[in-house]
Amino acid sequence: MDEVLLEKEKWMREAMKEAEIAASLGEVPIGAVVVKDHQIIGRGHNLREKTGDATAHAEVIAIRNACETLQGWRLEDAALYVTLEPCPMCSGAMILSRVAHVYYGATDPKGGCAGTLMNLLTDNRFNHQCQVEAGILATECGALLSSFFKELRQKRKQHHKPST
Repeated sequence: MDEVLLEKEKWMREAMKEAEIAASLGEVPIGAVVVKDHQIIGRGHNLREKTGDATAHAEVIAIRNACETLQGWRLEDAALYVTLEPCPMCSGAMILSRVAHVYYGATDPKGGCAGTLMNLLTDNRFNHQCQVEAGILATECGALLSSFFKELRQKRKQHHKPST
């Protein structure tokens, strides 16, 4: 396996650690990290349920964290790794913060805006485009989501089970 792929997988595993934190909090397990100069400068995981904030997506939190680290809003030359294909809001945040590269794991057939439903990140009508690569540890990233929703459905079934 080549070094570049190993590097991408290394950072995606860090994003997966963030997703596991989200799951432990009862959040949908999506995690993200922002990497610049071979260092993580921002981390985030979903916190929508905990905060009651619709914008508390992993990517937005990771971008905010990276901007705080750099003390500026431009994330040029940075890469964002996220376990699930970004939604429209997160794709917009990546464009506005000038993220150079976006790597994601699992595709999102219901909300993915990095190639599935549309690709906002490479649309040349915007003043910035991100390079996008899909499928980094896609099976593992997808498994995090699948197992979370399977457990959630089982809990709901047991909760609604009539007593005998």
